[in-house]
Amino acid sequence: MRIALLADVHANVHALEACIAHARDRGAERLAFLGDLVGYGADAREVVGIVSREVERGAVAIKGNHDEAVQKSQGYFNEAATAAIDWARRTLTPEDTRFLSGLPLIVREDPVTFVHASAAAPERWDYVDGSSTAARCIEAAGTPYTFCGHVHDQVLYFTTGAGRASAFVPTSGAPIPVRSHRRWLAIAGSVGQPRDRNPRAAYALFDGKREEITFFRVDYDAHAAAERIRGSGLPESLAFRVELGI
Repeated sequence: MRIALLADVHANVHALEACIAHARDRGAERLAFLGDLVGYGADAREVVGIVSREVERGAVAIKGNHDEAVQKSQGYFNEAATAAIDWARRTLTPEDTRFLSGLPLIVREDPVTFVHASAAAPERWDYVDGSSTAARCIEAAGTPYTFCGHVHDQVLYFTTGAGRASAFVPTSGAPIPVRSHRRWLAIAGSVGQPRDRNPRAAYALFDGKREEITFFRVDYDAHAAAERIRGSGLPESLAFRVELGI
């Protein structure tokens, strides 16, 4: 089965729709939403609506820290992030809020684990930001493949023996063999708020039959997404981040 891995949408419906269309054009049979559906962007309600409908059709969706913050205050968010969470609270319907609240922190469907942050302690929202944290995540997941988000970068980790993991930075559109005799951790990148000075949306496509993963960057109307942020009265910095990929 080909599974599209869509993380950190962050209320950017323009980027989400572009990635879903791109994935389906390449044969995606299932969608996996790896957390942070809301936050930063202006279209929380539209994004949650799309994801909830896809879940009804068999997609998997995981809770992220911004999703949790809609109902549970998070003291570590900066002013701009807090403003976007407040916007989500005002615009989401009660049904939308219940959907976010009911999302799981981690889902295991052997041979795959889906999680937003680290499988080692999903509720702590730790970042998988290096080989040691990747190795802990892989070990805790206990499956050949672990897929996560949270970091906003695209990185592929693989086990090298003795509890160690090495990192590989992928090239967009280049398939990578991921044979199941190793264990792998793919960070899919951010659909809605990339931070590598490239505003194109990011996602990955896993082909379980071929044991192959391909990371993609997708063109979309980032200016329109930024204008939605400005029109909603959210901080200008959030619009700049979308337009510039910072």
